[in-house]
Amino acid sequence: MESIKALSVLDGRYRKMVEDLSDIFSEYGLIKYRVQVEIKWLEFLVRELKIAEISDADTKKISHISDTFSPAHAEKIKEIEKETNHDVKAVEYFIKATLDQIGIGSVKEWVHFSCTSDDINNTAYALMTKAGKENILKSLSDVLEKIESLARQYKSIPMISRTHGQPASPTTVGKELVNFAWRIKYELENIKDADIQAKINGATGNYNAHYFVFPDIDWIAASERFLSSYLEVTPLLFTTQINPNNYLSNLLHGMIRVASIIIDFDRDMWGYISLGYFKQKVKAGEVGSSTMPHKVNPIDFENSEGNMGVAISMMEHLSVKLLNSRFQRDLTDSTVLRNLGAVFGYFKIGLLNALKGLTRIEVNTDRINEDIEENLELLAEPIQTMMRVFGEENPYEKLKELTRGRKISRDVLDKFIDSLKNVPPDAKKRMKALSVANYTGLSEKLVDRYFSK
Repeated sequence: MESIKALSVLDGRYRKMVEDLSDIFSEYGLIKYRVQVEIKWLEFLVRELKIAEISDADTKKISHISDTFSPAHAEKIKEIEKETNHDVKAVEYFIKATLDQIGIGSVKEWVHFSCTSDDINNTAYALMTKAGKENILKSLSDVLEKIESLARQYKSIPMISRTHGQPASPTTVGKELVNFAWRIKYELENIKDADIQAKINGATGNYNAHYFVFPDIDWIAASERFLSSYLEVTPLLFTTQINPNNYLSNLLHGMIRVASIIIDFDRDMWGYISLGYFKQKVKAGEVGSSTMPHKVNPIDFENSEGNMGVAISMMEHLSVKLLNSRFQRDLTDSTVLRNLGAVFGYFKIGLLNALKGLTRIEVNTDRINEDIEENLELLAEPIQTMMRVFGEENPYEKLKELTRGRKISRDVLDKFIDSLKNVPPDAKKRMKALSVANYTGLSEKLVDRYFSK
């Protein structure tokens, strides 16, 4: 009953589809990652830099704060925030109070040492983004694997293609699916390779406080070691008070391209279903229309297209806005970043619905073959090309006059071939033996080539 009053569809209608993202991108998720960063930084200071004397047992107690963090702990931090009116300071106070409770309050003033709020926030968002990236890569891989599976299954099924929506030179169903598989795989690898960057260099990015109190420590090297070893992200050194978010912009632009490819795929699948080339499996109890009982609508592909469109609009804004901040910083990035979970949510819904649509389709060879039989004029391309080889006059123009805007029969085509003066008998025999169904070029070999790589 709570979700039926949800303001956002991510927390309402589509909640089950994206609930695994809530531990990452929710308010709880953000607080959890902030605590993780603060604890890791404290561990680094006492373990690596030896800033304070502490036993191994007490170091494990510190780690335990982060390892056992729960929504109940997050609620305590939210209570503290009501007084501080500062979310990061509330995290700091929570950790200090916890350290007192477990008997190691002697190190509590090293919590948040030399950090500005964005040292904690940008690293927390980096960890969130890293987890979110792995989540959507799994869903994207599932879509890719399903497309690849269908491409293998249907690699030999001939199908007339469409250019400008009109019948065009034949292809195979598998080859058309492989075209999308290749595009998705290309962008999937780009997203995999996109690094996640973070900084922990103080209020203006220059390690001012760090260096002032401990000038003998190489803070540049230390921060690099902390970020790469303790948080497993790519260190950023050249920043203002905030992370410039180039890495996020790069990742989001990669996701924009994927979303656009998925929309292109959704629209083609919608079109093929409309043409009858694919049938949709009927599920008992489902209704396709409130008034037309016969309908089985391609709603999954439509849903995918719509949600990917929402994701693109948000990603376009975030990928540009997050590169901008006045002087050292302003807070416009903070409120925008809080929508990062919505971006991943809409993107994932788009992927899951595309996948759902793919699980409900099967090729309708009867309908495909009907179109193949009814479009003999598609052989105008190979015949006029063969005519060029043997020096026939005006081959294109002659085939245009014979076929443009009209249907032709086999008899008409054979008589035309017989009338050719320069084409030898064996070539004419090949031309007469040609059919739309077997005029698919190297489609099957291209599918095999894709899977051989």
